[in-house]
Amino acid sequence: MTPALFLAHGSPMLAIEQTDYTAFLERLGKSIRPKAIVIFTAHWETQVLTISSMDDVYETIYDFGGFPPELYEVKYPAHGSIELANKLKELYEQKGIDVQTDQVRGLDHGSWTLLHRMYPEADIPVVQISVNPYLSPKAQYAIGEVLRGLGEQDILVIGSGVTVHNLRIVQWGATTTEPWAIDFDDWIIDKVQLGDIEALDRYESEGPYARQAVPRAEHFVPLFIAMGSGNPANKARVIHRSYEMGNLSYLCFQF
Repeated sequence: MTPALFLAHGSPMLAIEQTDYTAFLERLGKSIRPKAIVIFTAHWETQVLTISSMDDVYETIYDFGGFPPELYEVKYPAHGSIELANKLKELYEQKGIDVQTDQVRGLDHGSWTLLHRMYPEADIPVVQISVNPYLSPKAQYAIGEVLRGLGEQDILVIGSGVTVHNLRIVQWGATTTEPWAIDFDDWIIDKVQLGDIEALDRYESEGPYARQAVPRAEHFVPLFIAMGSGNPANKARVIHRSYEMGNLSYLCFQF
């Protein structure tokens, strides 16, 4: 059975840098070989849940600026899957969740930077799905829950985001991690592994340093979607944890 994953995409530089985290992603890709990938990306925000629906090769979107020229030369020519997109749309419609499809949008860096390291051959069909950061954690969990069971069909569901993501206060060049970022992630790990969606729904008031860690929720909510899509019989497992720039988290879960 293919697990669901929450993966941190952090800096776009992970597409070309060699770090402990990129080595982890490469090992992860070798250990999980799905027949298709469904990825919820923090960099595609819509009010209505939107599913990419195409069989063609995706455009690689460079939705960032100020990075080395070689980063803009990386292409990730994965194909989409109209068949899978239609299947997902039907699942959401059956649950009464508003959903629509998109036939033109490419893969943003929340998707392709991770997949480039995990599956560099770009030979696995990908369906990209948007997020609505204004929905509650419980509502995000419910969006993931609709896809529960896809792992039994060898379809990998990924929530691509970051738990501690506040670019206004990152410490460029820092080699140690600020304690508040660790404290917030510790709280998240505890509640996720307990499956305590009630506490997670109240993260803004109960999570230590939550407003500092999550000034805006678009990078945070893919965690709850991935959590919802996993098998509840299996305890969530931390599969990677590291930090850069003082407080940018690379915490990853398997569900």
